[in-house]
Amino acid sequence: MNISALIESMRLRTLLLSLAGVILGGIIGYSQSHCSPWTLVFLFLTTACLQILTNLGNELGDHISGVDEERVGPRYGMEHGLTEKQMFTALNVIVVLCALFGLAMLLFSFDFSIFDFRFWGMLALGAAAIWAATHYTLGKKPYGYRGWGDISVFIFFGLTSVLGSYFVTAHTLDWAMVPPAVGMGLLSVGVLNVNNVRDMSTDEGLRRTVPLRIGEKWAKIYQFALVVGGMLCFITEPRTFFAWPLLIWHLYMVRTRSGKALDPALPLLVVSTFLVAVLFTWARYGL
Repeated sequence: MNISALIESMRLRTLLLSLAGVILGGIIGYSQSHCSPWTLVFLFLTTACLQILTNLGNELGDHISGVDEERVGPRYGMEHGLTEKQMFTALNVIVVLCALFGLAMLLFSFDFSIFDFRFWGMLALGAAAIWAATHYTLGKKPYGYRGWGDISVFIFFGLTSVLGSYFVTAHTLDWAMVPPAVGMGLLSVGVLNVNNVRDMSTDEGLRRTVPLRIGEKWAKIYQFALVVGGMLCFITEPRTFFAWPLLIWHLYMVRTRSGKALDPALPLLVVSTFLVAVLFTWARYGL
């Protein structure tokens, strides 16, 4: 197997976005509890594996469906020698790692008490996350091709990421964590949306993303609403304002660019979202 090509397909730079929410929720929850530090370690490992699983599944699904034949964005591993069989093998390995790391996280979180109903509730949530990661573009009816990606990203990168990681470390829920969870969800959907705006020309006829449903003009208005809404969710913590210039620059790029020219807007929003999460956590508890 071409390891360098596989690493390309893992798209490790996207880990910043997936880790942003669990860093925020997990560290804040950990600071308010007495759970094992191993809970945090396995929380981060599980999250990283889920993101890698999503990336591999998306590339494989796009390859099988033919969506990537005229890709506007970066080229990945399957265009550099990886076969479908190798990708399926890598997917299965990552699924196993997700399950093992997730199980270890929950065992340390709940003191190895498998009779705790919270353990089984979080285990079910983890199984749902694995299903969502592998069925975005794979399976008989991939929901990512039918315009449901935005809802999935909001749930798993926002609500589940922040509130779930907070619960697994603090063993409780706090209404004060809802605004940052919503904010992370909105900014994460913004990453997906600007990616879909960039790929409108190649997605036409192959999948039904939100930009294709509403048109580029309204998709850019939608992007403005997502990013500004996300910013407002963190307005109670002034330190997060340090990330605002990057977010405003991102919106300017989206307003003035189209197609491949939008490429730089993606990592800019990912880094900005991660920075918001770190600044919020630092501001709240001085960590």
